[in-house]
Formats: sequence, structure tokens, C-alpha cells
Amino acid sequence: MSAFDRALTIDDLKTIARRKVPKMFFDYADSGSWTEGTYRANEDDFRKITFRQRVAVNLENRNLSTTMMGQPVSMPIAIAPVGSTGMQSADGEIKAARAAEKFGIPFTLSTMSICSIEDVAENTTKPFWFQLYVMRDRAFIERLIDRARAANCSALVLTMDLQILGQRHKDIRNGLRAPPPITPKFLFEIATKPAWAFGMLGTKRRTFGNIAGHVADAGDLASLAQWTGRQFDLTLNWGDIGWIKKRFGGPVIVKGVLDPEDARLAVENGADGIVVSNHGGRQLDGAPSSIRVLPAIVDAIGEKTEVLMDGGIRSGQDVLKALALGAKGVLIGRAMAFGLGAGGEAGVTHALNILQRETDITMALMGERDIRNVGPHNIYSNELERRQGY
Repeated sequence: MSAFDRALTIDDLKTIARRKVPKMFFDYADSGSWTEGTYRANEDDFRKITFRQRVAVNLENRNLSTTMMGQPVSMPIAIAPVGSTGMQSADGEIKAARAAEKFGIPFTLSTMSICSIEDVAENTTKPFWFQLYVMRDRAFIERLIDRARAANCSALVLTMDLQILGQRHKDIRNGLRAPPPITPKFLFEIATKPAWAFGMLGTKRRTFGNIAGHVADAGDLASLAQWTGRQFDLTLNWGDIGWIKKRFGGPVIVKGVLDPEDARLAVENGADGIVVSNHGGRQLDGAPSSIRVLPAIVDAIGEKTEVLMDGGIRSGQDVLKALALGAKGVLIGRAMAFGLGAGGEAGVTHALNILQRETDITMALMGERDIRNVGPHNIYSNELERRQGY
């Protein structure tokens, strides 16, 4: 039995991916900004939440299926947008999208993906979500939205927390680029990662597929990098939701909300859903974890829109803790990336199987049979813990 077959946790897949994926791309997936304090807090704060264990409950016929953004799902998990996924494994976005489709959960394609919108649409049979960065070149953004609509994307995920790029030390030190620079150091490294290298040799998709060939000023790698670096829009504001939603003609989910007031503004300006997120700790280092602020945001907007969250989800237990604190579902980025790096499409499927199994068993040990019934009653509040001596 291979190490991949023996992987029991997302951390096991992470260990395998670290061995198989070149350092610059593994570090891209597994890093935060500055001191990485917020990145660590996303995971650490889940550990502070404790379940209420209930026993002597009939646990037959358990159900994990529910809906996310009105879409039936086999479990309340969607794959988050992750840039350069196609550098974790050749054609990575296609592989992850196929795994999600077969599992019955949403897949979200990043604007900064290696495989294009059209690539993913041609290689899947069900609608997927598309994540949008708003750039200064509004004509390009309008065409990008039109392409997402033409590909029958069922939702647009509008990321609001990347008007300026947070400094990620690992990426700078590694000289991160897609495709990577062919230096002696990199050639030596990929010699130890032959499966990754052969995969890349066998695909034509090695740069940003949604951008290359679609803008006049990005004809080669150097000009593409320069164009992208100039494009983050410092003027992005809540009013932009309106024209984006009108152009797309479908539901718009606002991602990057970390404050109750911003949640209210998102709803007031037409958001059909929000994702409580700090960009995986990759933007404002020192910001709170997503799970820490989730209850306040749920309280602020009530039933006005659907609240999802991402950041720090590494187990089925984390999924249930997020649901208990009010999320309707979660998005996973790194858990998917580690699975992809460890074993391609089969690795993503393996990661989803791990999360599904952990969610199901934990839910049963909590005394619940239907994931739609999970709520605050399933965890200890600070006051209850104090009274009971925890």
C-alpha cells in the first residue's frame, strides 16, 4: 500500500504533496502574509471550540446532504478558488473540478487559474462557480464575466479583499512565477519530482489561461506579469456589485468579508451570499481568524443572505464547528490543493472522502443524524463551559 493510500488526514496529504510538488508552488499554497499569524490563527482557533457529546440517540440513516446557494450538495463543502492550481498538478483545475462534480459539490475557478474558464467547461458536465478579481481594465473584466456566463457558471464569487497584494515572503524568496523560471536550482529540484515534471511536459497549460491571449498588453510571460501587477483596482467599492451582478445575470457571492458592518454593506448592495474569509491569512496579517468573527457576522445579517466561510478547514470536525456557529457551508482551498499535489484528481477525491468520513462520524458522536440540524446547541459556549467547570 502506497503512502497516498495510507493517508488518513488532510495533514497526511500535505506531507505527500510537499514531497511531490516543487517548493515554490507548494509554498504558494501553504503560506500566509508577513508573520503568517492570521494563517496560523485560522487553524488554531478551531481547536478552541469543543463539541457537546450526546449518547443513546438513534443514529441510523444519517444525512450530510443539504444545499449551498440553492444548489443541492452531497455535503456542505465547496472547493474554494485557488490561484495557479494547475501548478500543483498538470491541468489541476480540470482535475479538481472533475473530482468536485463526481462528489456532488461546487467547484470555484479562480481568475488566476492555469486552466481557463473554457478549459474547465469543456472537461466537465455541470455548472461551476467562477471567482472574479476586479481589475483596472474594465473592458477585460466585462469580457471575463461574459465568458463565465457563456460557460454556464452558476455563481460569480466576487473577491473584495485583494485591491492590493499582501506581502508573502515565501513567494518573494522563491521567485514565484507561472510557468517557473528555468534556472539550475529549479532544474535540480524537479529532477527529484519526476511525476510533476512529466505531467507538466504533457500539457500545454502552463500560464494564466484566463488572461493570456485575452489582453493586448500580455503577449508573453514578462508582459503578462507586468500587466497583472498593474491591474489590481484600488478604487473597488461596494457600488461595483451592482454592475457586476447586472452583467453576469446570476447570483453574486461576495468573498473576503471579515467585519459585521461590511457584511451589512454587502447585503445592502445586492450580494446574494457572502464568504467570511481573510483570504487564508494571505492578505492582512494580524486580522482575526474567519471562525472567530463568523458568529458576529451571522448575527449582523441574520437570514438576509447565505453565509459561507473559509479559512482553516482541515477536517470534518472543522466543517461541523463552522456550521454550529451559523455558516450554511464552507469552502476548502488548501485541503484541495494538498490532495491535488499528492495525487491529482484521485488526491482531491481522497481529500473529499476524508472530510466526508470525518464529518459523518463526528456528527454521529454529537448525537445528530441530519447535518441540517447542526447548530449552536452542538457546541459549548464560553458561559456554559464556565458553569460546568471546563
